[in-house]
Formats: sequence, structure tokens, C-alpha cells
Amino acid sequence: MQDSFTTRLSSRTAKLTSSAIRDILKVATQSHITSFAGGLPAPELFPVEALRAAADRVLVNDAKRALQYGATDGLAELREQIAADVSSAEAAACAAAGLAAPDPVDPDQVLVTTGSQQALDLICKLLIDPGDRLATENPSYLGALQAFRLFQPTFLTVEMDEDGALPASLELALGQGTKFAYLLPSFQNPTGRSMTVARRLAVMEVVKRSGTPLVEDDPYGALYFDKPCGPSLRSLAPEQTIALGTFSKTMAPGLRLGWAISPKEVHARLVQIKQSADLHTATLSQHVALELIRSGVMPAHLDLLRSVYAERCQAMLAALAAEFPPEVRFTRPAGGMFVWLELPAGVDASPLLHAAIEQEQVAFVPGGTFHPNGGGRNTMRLNFTHTSPEKIRDGVARLAKVVRRELAATPA
Repeated sequence: MQDSFTTRLSSRTAKLTSSAIRDILKVATQSHITSFAGGLPAPELFPVEALRAAADRVLVNDAKRALQYGATDGLAELREQIAADVSSAEAAACAAAGLAAPDPVDPDQVLVTTGSQQALDLICKLLIDPGDRLATENPSYLGALQAFRLFQPTFLTVEMDEDGALPASLELALGQGTKFAYLLPSFQNPTGRSMTVARRLAVMEVVKRSGTPLVEDDPYGALYFDKPCGPSLRSLAPEQTIALGTFSKTMAPGLRLGWAISPKEVHARLVQIKQSADLHTATLSQHVALELIRSGVMPAHLDLLRSVYAERCQAMLAALAAEFPPEVRFTRPAGGMFVWLELPAGVDASPLLHAAIEQEQVAFVPGGTFHPNGGGRNTMRLNFTHTSPEKIRDGVARLAKVVRRELAATPA
């Protein structure tokens, strides 16, 4: 018997279904499973003591503000800090590329959100009507695709090479009445690819010529192993771009803190929408994050993350090269959290997930879920940040056994 709510679902939600892969990956949280599935930072690297000290100082010195309702657009001092840090990073990246820096970010352009995932939801509410055309990389971030799909758009996919989105493919998509484009230029989720400086310039020439709004998502840019990526896309067209960032990958995801930087007219509308969603992001989290930044621990903490993640990435790449058959191709990221694998045509990664968990106690994410319009069934995403080098080497070796068995059973 159906409950009273099920018969009254909105048209947006009536077609939502549980993901079989999501259900399978619940098993991956068990202690005996080596999981390369989630996009999780290393919990042992969370700055626990520094966060505890920051929280203590906040509750001793500013408890009345930190525990009270706050402004919808966020704590003013935190918005100032984000604006200053982004402005500094953009100026340095533009100088390294021989480009003029954009005007500094105004704090009144910064909206603090409950993770950058909320920013995606607010943008959907602001811009998407059913049937609108959106341009996304192919493949693209699953969380964004899920947020977009609730608002019933049509996806126009932008193909990629090792340097990221292809300008010609983007131009074709933007020439079809596209509402906005969504791009991840730095250590992209799921592929780990990054746009070169030349590719960033070419992509933004296409965006500017078309006049299409751009949503730039950059959760991983600070997690480079050698040197920062090139200039942000926002810095190349500030008035045409909404730029998203987060503290989830650099502090801790449990803080649920992200931000959106947008032109002031857009910012004002996003603030209105956020007010109806949750009034404001958790005030205590904002105060603690600001205190952590002011304490001066973040540069050393970021250096630690980069060093550990680089070691883990190299362990995964070396294991893949040693254990996987040569027919399997994989990306070689210079930062971020993911390696992307492409199996030979005709091999479906989804059944492989079942076999990997049941036979070898290893989990990954099949790549088909990252493709907006289907396809990519012979791909998979592996996370390297959550697992030690020793477990990475062992888990990759066991996963390789599953892949080799499947290739041996697949007709040529």
C-alpha cells in the first residue's frame, strides 16, 4: 500500500531512483574492504588539534556571535578572508602565466555555502528551467550531474583529451542555446586531468565569444603535487563566471563550508535563494574555519597534504603500471584525488565492481555514472587519497586480478 506522500510527489522527484551502485558501495565501508571508491580525504591528516584549539578560542572569546544566527551571505570576516586569498592566488597564477591579474575579489561577491554542493543547488534554482541545455565535460562530476538532473535539463557534452575540455567541442555545445557551461579545470573529478594554461586561454576565448555564463568548480586546485595549475577560468572572464570553492578538501568535509564568487547582481540573487533554503551556513563552522586560517597553520597543513597525496598517487600509478594489463589506459594526475581508467571496448565496469568486492574485497566507482548522456561503461574511477601506499599497492594488485580474469573471458 502506498503512503499518502508517494502519490503526491512532484514531477521533479517522481522519477528519482536509488542507484544500484550506491547500494553496492555501502558494502565498501566495511573494514575488510579496500575502497578506492569514495572521494574522501585522508582522515588521519585532518588538523584535529588545530581545529580543537580554534574551536576553544572561538567559544572562549566570541561564543555569543558563533552560536547565534548569522548573515545569509556568511560571516563578514570569513568572506573577506576568502576574497583576499582568492585574489592573491589569482594574481600569482596570472603573473606566472604572463597575464594581467583581474581586479581583486570584493567580499560582497562571496557567498559562504554549506559545502560547494549547496552552491550547485542554488545555481540550479537560479538558472535552470526544465529542458534547458547545459554544457558539461564528458565525463563530469557525479554530484553536479545529480544536482542538475533534479531540474530536468538537457545535457550537451564536451569531449576531453589529456589537457581537459576540447575548445572545438565546447564551441559546438555553446552554439546550441546553452544556458550555462559547467567545467572543472583543475584535477578534474573524475579524470584527474588539468587544463594547461594554453587550454584555459583557448577555452575562455570560446566562452567569451559565445557570451555563455560559466560555472567553474575548483575543489582540488590547492592539492597540486609540484606547482599550482594555471590561472582560474574566473580570472580570465570575471563578469561571466561563477566560481566555486570549498574547505572540504583542505580542512575537513565535516565543517560543510564552501563558497561561490559571482558578479554582484548574481550574488544578490543567490543570497535570496539561500535565505529560503537554510537562512545561513552554520555560524560556528564559519568562526572555527576563520580562526584556523588566522592561526597560521594552513600553509604547513597544505604542504603536508600535498606531500602525502603525491606519495599515494605515485604508489597507485606505479602499481597500475606493474599490475594491470597493457590494454588498460589510465591518467597520470599531477594533483587532486583521482585516477581514471579506461578498459578495452566491450568491457563493462559495473559487473566488475560486484566481482571486485565479492572476490577480492576491493571497491571502485564504475565510470558510466559520470557520463551525462550514457556511455563510458568501460571506465572506472579510483581514489588514492584515503588509503595508505601499502594498502594501495595491495588493493591495486587484487583489482588487477579481477580485470585480467574479465579480459580473458571477453571475446576479442
